[in-house]
Formats: sequence, C-alpha cells, structure tokens
Amino acid sequence: MKISSLQSARYEYSPKLPGMLRHGIANIGVQEGEETQSAADQEVIKRLFPNTYGKKEITFVQGENTAEAKKQVVGVILSGGQAPGGHNVICGLYDALKAANKENVLYGFKNGPIGLIEDDYLIFDDAYINQYRNTGGFDIIGSGRTKLETNEQFAIVADVCKKHGITAIVIIGGDDSNTNAAVLAEYFAAHDTGVQVIGCPKTIDGDLKNEDIECSFGFDTATKTYSEIIGNIERDANSAKKYWHFIKVMGRSASHVALECALETQPNICLISEEVSEKKMSLSQIADYIADSVEKRAAKGMNFGVAIIPEGVVEFVPEFSALIQEINELLAGSKADAFNALATWGEKYAFIEQGLTKESMGVFAILPENIQQQLFLERDPHGNVQVSLIESEKLFSALVKDKLDERKKAGTYKGKFSPLHHFLGYEGRCAFPSNFDSDYCYSLGYNAFMLIQYGYNGYLSKISNLSKPASEWTAGGMPITKMMNIERRHGEDKPVIKKALVELDGKPFKFFEAHREEWAVETSFVYPGAIQYYGPAEVCDITTKTLALEHAE
Repeated sequence: MKISSLQSARYEYSPKLPGMLRHGIANIGVQEGEETQSAADQEVIKRLFPNTYGKKEITFVQGENTAEAKKQVVGVILSGGQAPGGHNVICGLYDALKAANKENVLYGFKNGPIGLIEDDYLIFDDAYINQYRNTGGFDIIGSGRTKLETNEQFAIVADVCKKHGITAIVIIGGDDSNTNAAVLAEYFAAHDTGVQVIGCPKTIDGDLKNEDIECSFGFDTATKTYSEIIGNIERDANSAKKYWHFIKVMGRSASHVALECALETQPNICLISEEVSEKKMSLSQIADYIADSVEKRAAKGMNFGVAIIPEGVVEFVPEFSALIQEINELLAGSKADAFNALATWGEKYAFIEQGLTKESMGVFAILPENIQQQLFLERDPHGNVQVSLIESEKLFSALVKDKLDERKKAGTYKGKFSPLHHFLGYEGRCAFPSNFDSDYCYSLGYNAFMLIQYGYNGYLSKISNLSKPASEWTAGGMPITKMMNIERRHGEDKPVIKKALVELDGKPFKFFEAHREEWAVETSFVYPGAIQYYGPAEVCDITTKTLALEHAE
C-alpha cells in the first residue's frame, strides 16, 4: 500500500492522554461517585435494566491500581457511519491492554455487529495496529449498521465470546449503537456470562451529547473539514462576486454541524432546524428570510453570498412534515401500485392532487418539479418518502429565486441571482483526525480498557473537561442507562439514548443569533483553512467553537 507523506508523519504522532492516565496502568486508581438514574422514565428504564440500572459514575485518579489481576481477552466493533478517530480508539484500547499484560488479546470483529454474530474476526498485533495510528476511516476492521437487539442475537454473541474466552466487548458507535450496548450489557449480566460491555461515543452529527458527554468523537475533525471547504467557497464567492452558494451539510436530526460551521466561517445565512421547528416557520417564511439577505446585499452591489442548510431542515418545517405524512398515507398498500402504473408525470400529478388535502397540496404546488418527483419516486422499501434524499439546498435556492422574481416585479429588487449548490457529507467522515480527535479518541480507548480492568459493565467511556488542554482532561465512566429515555419507535415504546438537539438558549446559538443579522448583510467571511497538525498549540490543538463557547467563563 502506498503511504502518503502525511500518513507516514502521523504514524509518529503520540496522542496526549488525560493527566491521571499518564502514570502507567499500575498507578491508576478509581473513585466512585453517586448512584445514577435515567434521563427520563426512571421507573420504566429501571424495570427494563434491573442488573445495570442505577450504577455509580466513576472517575479515574492517580493512585494504586486495585483491580483484580487477570488475563483479559477483549473484542471490539465499529458500528454505524464512519467518524474520524475511530482507529485511535482501537489503538488506545490495544495499547492499554498490552501495557497491563502482554498476554492480553484484542479481537477485532469485522464489518460491525454482524462480525460478532458471524464470528468473523482478526486478532490485532503491533504490526497491524501500527498501520492505522492517527489515520481516518474505519477500514481497520470495517463497520456496519446491523443492530444487536434481539435475545437470539445476544445468545449467539454470548456463545462467540465463550468460544474465544472473551471477557469484554467494546462497542464504538452513536446513540443507537450505544443503546444496543446497554441492552447487550443487561443480557450478559442477567445470564451471568461474565462478559462486560463498554461503549464509546461516536458521531460526526454531534447529537450524542449531554451533561456527561461533552462531545462525540469525529465532530471536531468533520466540522473543521467542512469549514475549510466552506471558507474556500466563501473566498471564491468574494473573489468572483457573482454567485450565491447553497451548501447542505450533514445533520438529519440536529443542526450541530451547521451551527459549528457557521461559527467557524460566518456565512450570510445558516438555517438551524431546531429554530425552524420552534418558530413553526413555513417554507415561504424561510425563503423570504434568505431572500431578504440577497436583496439587502444586492442593494450594496454584492450579488453573492453563502447559505448553510442542514440536511434534515425540511423535516422540521411543520407544513412539510404534514405533507410527508400525507404522501406516506397516499402511497400506502395497493394505492402505490395504482400510482406506479400511471405512465406520465402529468397523470401522477393529477393523482396526487386528488389525494392530498388542500393545505398540503398548496405546499406541494410551490415545490420545484424535481423536488416534487423526489418525494414520490424515491421511496424506501416500506413506501415511505426518503427525506434524506431531498436536495434541500436546491429546494431553497429555487424558492428564493421565485421570491426574488416577485420582488423584481414589485421593483424592490434589482440584483442578479445565480445560485450554485453543494452537499458536504462524505468528505468529512474519514478525514485524518485533528490533534484533538486523535488525542480524544486514543484517550477514550485507553480509558475503555481501564473500565474493563475494574470490572464495569454497561458503561460509556467518558473523557471530560475537553475545552482545556489534554493534561487537564478527566477520565472515567458513566452507566449508559443514565442517558436513556423511552421513545416511540416503529409503533413501539423503546428505551433509547436521548438525542441532543441544538439548545436555542445555549451559548453557541446565542452567539450566532447575536451576530447573524450583521453577517446576513455584510461580508464577514472567515477562512479557517485546512486542519493543521504541526505548529503552535493555538493553531493545532484548538477544539470546536461550540465547545469553547459552552464552557466559556
């Protein structure tokens, strides 16, 4: 395999551990805190997790290691979408495991949870691990989206663990994956398997976050990668002075990525889905909001700008959500066959017009034809609209153009509007991790082994105080059940980790809100440039604007 110069240099980078983990495995003690309870629905969660609920939060401290000395055989899986730093979680886990006892073994189960079920694995050694230090991607063992959620699956996993003498499983994933980790941990405890389960918080979307988990890994690198590209586009816009760029960024359920990129780059417009929902904004109101910026800038001779659009924003527009529900009903069962049998889009449009309410048809009618067709022609196996495939950046630029045409006729707008479109998604998921994510992820993995060594089960590896230098970070663990509540999923009440949305009364949004009016009219662009790995700490080791604002004094 051909190695780039940067990859070769990154192999030599030594990730920074929290201060209390720097003195050797034999000198890491544990301090227990208070018993915990779930985020909500305490009685229900307690009943569902009788063996793992209410456990204490723990913090590692410098002191004598009092854990039982025994050989550890650990399995690890990567679950869900890729996020920068996943390799370093495994490297940190491996290094701690081997530092405790050279005879300890680390199994990597391939392609996510399915590897555990199919007993498809490799055994890590120094030569293999060293190829992946401080690199992006999940190709070290691959990932997958199979869910571990049935007793049949758990029994198979228990048998695989017994076969290999595995004492613990580390699941590296997002909210769903760590929910599955909690359920698996409960099963193992209930069946007295002796196998522990530890989770690590991963997602570039940033929505696995709470009072204990300050930041999910990968968010820092992904948003820095997107912000570099957005800054480059802003500079191009400010150079050519003739295009409006509509940039969709990842974040279906929450707008953390969009907000962080806006704080980094100061675009003219950034939509925040949670605010759209809170204010019950219509598509027309959103289009007017963007068109106001276009018109005011054009009046100053600036027929260019940048707008950031979260990929899931349309789902937060009440009238659009109602439209989606009606479409799903309209195409349920045999009615979908009747619709699909129609030969032309004109015939299909007439079918739609008859089937939707007047209110939803009014929303549907203002959509560009390509978006209309996406809603009806690109559906999942259950016949439901695939909202994630809607090109919302093109939707809003088209709606803005219609608004500007109206204003031009009214004589209030005399500028030129030339939109260009971008979607930033996969570009950020496997980038070389920033120094922050390299350090954070290595610490999460190292810390996960400490939780295993001390016998904890159903815990999430927790590194805190992340807005400070790594030497001041703290390490420990929290019961996964502490983050859980009951939600309605696919017609059933299920225990899940509560997703964290952008807090409209939080410091990051308030900072954005205080400045966006100026950004909308002026050219206040900031150009972050590429992630820097070598140089002054204030350039190379900085964390996100979100984290810095949240913990500002």
